[in-house]
Amino acid sequence: MKYTQRKKAILLLADGTIFEGKSVGTDGTAFGEICYNTGMTGYQEVFTDPSYFGQLMLTTNAHIGNYGINENEVESDSIKISGLVCKNFSFNYSRENSQDSLKNYFEKQNLMAISDIDTRAVVRYIRDKGAMNAVISTDTDLESLKKQLNAVPDMKGLELASKVSTKEPYFFGEENAPFKISALDLGIKKNILRNLAKRGCYIKVFPYNTTFETMNSFNPDGFFLSNGPGDPTPLIGAQEIAKEIIKRDLPLFGICLGHQIIALANGISTYKMHNGHRGINHPVKNMLTGKGEVTSQNHGFVVSKEDVENHPNFEITHVHLNDATLAGMKMTNKNCFSVQYHPEASPGPHDSSYLFDQFIDNIKAVKK
Repeated sequence: MKYTQRKKAILLLADGTIFEGKSVGTDGTAFGEICYNTGMTGYQEVFTDPSYFGQLMLTTNAHIGNYGINENEVESDSIKISGLVCKNFSFNYSRENSQDSLKNYFEKQNLMAISDIDTRAVVRYIRDKGAMNAVISTDTDLESLKKQLNAVPDMKGLELASKVSTKEPYFFGEENAPFKISALDLGIKKNILRNLAKRGCYIKVFPYNTTFETMNSFNPDGFFLSNGPGDPTPLIGAQEIAKEIIKRDLPLFGICLGHQIIALANGISTYKMHNGHRGINHPVKNMLTGKGEVTSQNHGFVVSKEDVENHPNFEITHVHLNDATLAGMKMTNKNCFSVQYHPEASPGPHDSSYLFDQFIDNIKAVKK
């Protein structure tokens, strides 16, 4: 496809700011909260991460699509971002084990994407102004787009887990594995399941609106609360599940949205960040060991560090070194811990994979 054949496309932010670019190929319009990811690799894992549901993804890496796509490099069964904004879109790919181009991958799932955007300018702008809703479109009728954009709900207060959670329970791993885990699917990534399975877990994954009684009927050795999109506050049912698990002092591990659910279940508040953390290069300090970790992160909400510091039954275990926000916590009187980032690290570093081992150790201690 020649550059001159591509349609003009625009990125319109909620405050009226406009950036011009070119359509990657699919005509149309896509809405969502615009956010940026600083990862240099792993775009396919990012695009299929359920935690990005409802968001327009702006990639800070200059080249997207250059190594194509591989069916094994997905975190869910489909693309979850609302649309893509990038600088240079590669229509051809060079990696030997890729099966198709990113362009064909997008077209098959009818995903809207625009390129030739000054992504550095957009990042600087939303870094200063904060995350906001936006629209990308090949339609240049600004008044119509503005009217439609005004009707898009803000991410704050928005419940999205129901949009990406499984409709029916399913199993993952070997049935005769030594440990059984009940996992609440708020938007779970496949690599989390892989990490648990390779540590000897047989996992039953439940829909977001399951009850504790149903999850407990699997007779699990431990419980897991997954990552996912949207604001944690409306997920009252998930908070009730966390309360029941904690009350019974059963092994509990939460990641990202699951981490926030554990906080809310204990009266600890969460809040929407100015921009959020999204990338595979975020530095975190383990406060228990003093060691640093390079982590993979994707969240627009965070747990109140002050609330955790003032809670008699919680201890801060991890802190984000860029802005000193809370990155991990554990209960001092219960078998419960959680982190704000992604130890399954796909894409990204493996510094934090020990957290899965920690979960297994907690389960083993109870079984003994």
